[in-house]
Amino acid sequence: MKPTYKFCVLLFIISYTSFAQQKDTLNVLFVGNSYTYYSNLPKMVSDLSKSTSTFIKTQMSAIGGAKLKQHFNQERGLKTKDLIKNVNFDIVVLQEQSMGTLTNKEEFLLYSKKLSDYIKKHGAKPYFFTTWSREKTPQTQNTITEVYKEAALQNNGVVVLVGEAWKLAKKKQPSIKLYAEDGSHPTLLGTFLTASIFLKKFTGSLPSKIDNTRKLDLSSFEFCFQIANQF
Repeated sequence: MKPTYKFCVLLFIISYTSFAQQKDTLNVLFVGNSYTYYSNLPKMVSDLSKSTSTFIKTQMSAIGGAKLKQHFNQERGLKTKDLIKNVNFDIVVLQEQSMGTLTNKEEFLLYSKKLSDYIKKHGAKPYFFTTWSREKTPQTQNTITEVYKEAALQNNGVVVLVGEAWKLAKKKQPSIKLYAEDGSHPTLLGTFLTASIFLKKFTGSLPSKIDNTRKLDLSSFEFCFQIANQF
């Protein structure tokens, strides 16, 4: 499902480190669905990385509601395996349909393995995007997390605990607006928190400063960095 409202372009000038000064580049493919393409998570990760010592060059293969099974079989017009084969990625991030780990764990684990084997065959490392629970059912987070951890362990992958970070953020600041009105997809701030967690996992660091030219709630973004630094 595509967003029914427009997100403004998120422009951060986080520090004045020039792109030319960056020493390393990581080439990352995000594989998923609307949780990945809302607010263009891959681009946000890349934009944030411009002020770190490692630039994250990102691409995305995502369509609403897509399962890893559909990515592996290249259904619904998806070309995920072609991208993995033809582009020299360092990391491929795998994100299952938001209810998949709860309703069909065995299918998720099967296609996590199939995709992970394919990813490793082509020289990249699988990372697992541990998604958040629906806003009205926070009790499901433990199951979601444990299933993603199992997939990462089985496939010598890296688990990125986004859902756990969302849970911690809500615990520390219950009023924080991470969920869109549907109680499932992320707000702009939710995507920012997610991007921060990925950047920290990929590079081990976050930008030290935010110059917020659009006068957004700067304290919320700083809070997101504080949460991300714990993951």
